[in-house]
Amino acid sequence: MAFLDWVFLIFTLYSFMPRPISSNPLVNKEVLAQIPLNFLDLAKKPEIVDWMVGIRRKIHENPELGYEEFETSKLIRDELDLMGIPYKYPVAVTGVVGYIGTGKPPFVALRADMDALAMEELVEWEHKSKVPGKMHACGHDAHVAMLLGAAKILQEHRNDLQGTIVLVFQPAEEGGGGAKKMLDAGALENVDAIFGLHVSARHPIGVVASRPGPISAASCFFEAVINGKGGHAAIPQHTVDPILAASNVIVSLQHLVSREADPLDSQVVSIGKFQGGGAFNVIPDSVTIGGTLRAFSEESFVQLKQRVEEVITKQASVQRCNATVIFDEKSIYPVNSNNKELHELFQKVAGEMLGLKNIREMQPLMGAEDFAFFSEAIPGLFFFLGMKDETQEPLQSGHSPYFRVNEDVLPYGAALHASLATRYLLENQPKLTSPPQGSYHDEL
Repeated sequence: MAFLDWVFLIFTLYSFMPRPISSNPLVNKEVLAQIPLNFLDLAKKPEIVDWMVGIRRKIHENPELGYEEFETSKLIRDELDLMGIPYKYPVAVTGVVGYIGTGKPPFVALRADMDALAMEELVEWEHKSKVPGKMHACGHDAHVAMLLGAAKILQEHRNDLQGTIVLVFQPAEEGGGGAKKMLDAGALENVDAIFGLHVSARHPIGVVASRPGPISAASCFFEAVINGKGGHAAIPQHTVDPILAASNVIVSLQHLVSREADPLDSQVVSIGKFQGGGAFNVIPDSVTIGGTLRAFSEESFVQLKQRVEEVITKQASVQRCNATVIFDEKSIYPVNSNNKELHELFQKVAGEMLGLKNIREMQPLMGAEDFAFFSEAIPGLFFFLGMKDETQEPLQSGHSPYFRVNEDVLPYGAALHASLATRYLLENQPKLTSPPQGSYHDEL
């Protein structure tokens, strides 16, 4: 009998044994600990690795931007069809949601994002992007390949699963808020928890990093138009200078963090855009500035957003200008916060697979991740999967035209996905009410 068959047989026997109402089904800890190792062995089989590598390279050669992932989505659906996995499509334009298991509770989801970035790939290799101006520069091609790898492993054990695993292939993570659209479309209906991962060039292969609580910041983009009165630079007294007003605005915005925010509550306000005028001797009628704000709590984020608007409009009026502030609603992402209990499960599963020394607790990142929409709606756990190889040329970080994926990472991601979902189902079975005292007969 295969190892996993023994696991589920033991689990089933325990499920039917009388026990207190408050207890969950118990499985021997040593048996549970073998699940991640066995899934990693399966994921490292040459035929599985070669298959995942092939999928990743196909997607890499044909990158598609947010909500345009039609060919990527078709490739995913074709593979799910070959595996006999049912799915819903379209979800949020190009998204795919697959289902493995009983179709009954508990439900746990695994997520992979699909979209590429609008940049030219500068890495010269056999499978370079074939689409000018588009590139998978954040590893989403690898994320899809790893989730399909997990699907293949899980589908082989579908009759043993004690619940339902939901495969979430999500469009438009890169600024399009695809996770929110999938939520609105009901992708996580009945789902109790969700796991997601991201490849990382900072951590070595076989190392994972995460933390309980906030792991990435709430964020949004804003733009402000500051209007004055233009004129000749030689007679500034006849103008209302929006460049001077914008300069004061930018300096004042930095005081929001240095003088209003709690030093222990990290926040960021950065201006990355300043457009105004086109001649050396002409003061323009208006200036446009733009930037981003970040915070690690919803309360701080709302307060910071309010104060950014107040500072821009009131500082502009001090210089006799008026200002209009626009916050890009599509760019507003909530805090991505990891559930404490799911983080404990992650530590157990990853520790059993990789060893405790290969689990790192990381500092929160000021970057934004739209997995936050999922973890805001239901308990979620997001982690980073190392792919750095000290013997190879250093890898560039995400969003670089020189970004590369170490394909040795693929079996680790597939095995972690499969292990986390399987263990979650085993450890979160619906509580069964014991029959009244004396109403059962134990033949054993």
